[in-house]
Amino acid sequence: LHPPHPVYGAVLNINRGNPGDFEVAVDAWPDFGAVLARRSGEVAPVDDCYWNLQAAFYRDVGAYRALLETPGCLRWDAAFHIFGGSRAPRGWGGGDTGSLGRGGLRHQLVLWAGMAPSPSRPCPNPCPVAVPPPPTSRPSPRRLDPDVRVGTLSPAHAELLDATWAYGGNARSRQYLGELLERFPSLCLLDRAGEPLCWALTDGFAAGAHGFTLPSQRRRGLMRVLTVLAARRALARGFPTYGHTATGNGAMQRLQEALGHRRLPGLCRFVLHNPALARAAP
Repeated sequence: LHPPHPVYGAVLNINRGNPGDFEVAVDAWPDFGAVLARRSGEVAPVDDCYWNLQAAFYRDVGAYRALLETPGCLRWDAAFHIFGGSRAPRGWGGGDTGSLGRGGLRHQLVLWAGMAPSPSRPCPNPCPVAVPPPPTSRPSPRRLDPDVRVGTLSPAHAELLDATWAYGGNARSRQYLGELLERFPSLCLLDRAGEPLCWALTDGFAAGAHGFTLPSQRRRGLMRVLTVLAARRALARGFPTYGHTATGNGAMQRLQEALGHRRLPGLCRFVLHNPALARAAP
């Protein structure tokens, strides 16, 4: 298991106070064939696909299936989504590091079709994954304008973030963003009045999440500065720095490429399980 995989990030957070309330389930130990990072069984179960996140890694698809079939491994009566990685680039260990890379996606969808209670089905959401350049070639942040300063966000900013998030717009999404801001590092650029202009969050898998610049503040290089600063701070804490970008977000992809980030082969996907959709069907 190598960075930048979501299970790896979850384990790092577990070893640093476990702010995301995760635990790890394996098919065997110490020679495991599959790993699932999931919400801790000691935490009250939540029927919420925003907060009820899982991340899977396997070396052997049979071991992965056996793990998911273990009673109590997943709560099929609650909403959740499984977050998968893609193949690792050269120098990160190689091979299919996750469950939802090029070959892994095929296995994942087959497993899901046979295991998930009918008529639930996967809803994959593809996005590229980018990792930073080597330390010797990382760019330095540009100078900020005098009217801009570096800061952090708080749960009080959840409303603003939710209004600018493509997956937001409801009470659960606002609660989820508030939890991220309370539990995990965030970084933003503020104007003279202390209002956020640009921001980037991290999630329980130590991945970059919900980066955004206000439309009126674009083309000032703010996200470039923030991306470099966020990567430096993550690495200083001993965390990998990586993120997911929507396939349609060409501007962010071009920025990452300009900063020397590497795009991993294949696509990363979320597989959503929401039994409420079946219950609501006529």
